[in-house]
Amino acid sequence: MPNAPAQRAQHLSAKLSLKIDNRPAQLEQIPAAVEEIGRQESWPSGLVFRVNLVLEELGLNIIRHAYDDRLHEIEFTVTSEPDAVTIEVADDGRPFDPLNDAPPANVTAPLGDRPLGGLGLHLVRTMMDEIHYERERGRNRLTLISRRVG
Repeated sequence: MPNAPAQRAQHLSAKLSLKIDNRPAQLEQIPAAVEEIGRQESWPSGLVFRVNLVLEELGLNIIRHAYDDRLHEIEFTVTSEPDAVTIEVADDGRPFDPLNDAPPANVTAPLGDRPLGGLGLHLVRTMMDEIHYERERGRNRLTLISRRVG
């Protein structure tokens, strides 16, 4: 019977919730929080890397392109379950669906011939197993899922 609580804990999900404002320096708090939940949930190092890269890329894109005015809040939620990690990013910036509104990245041209931008979203798309976008109540909501493999 002493093992029952530990076995039950393996099937629960862990959640990380962060709210930052739209200043680049605010992104600095994300890596340590992701590393901590990854350590607690025994994520492979590759998963920790992917989640950090995705959150940084999406956060920077929101900060750089979603607003023209005052401070705004960006919400990041990472849910770790036994078989997958779900990332949700929500903001009240301009409507932007990265699945349909972003031009495809040119990954075949020589580096010097490629236009600036677009590669980060390409990496996000290729690093995640599922991506869903919706606009509701004046907010962008992006949900990304990665299966828990290295």
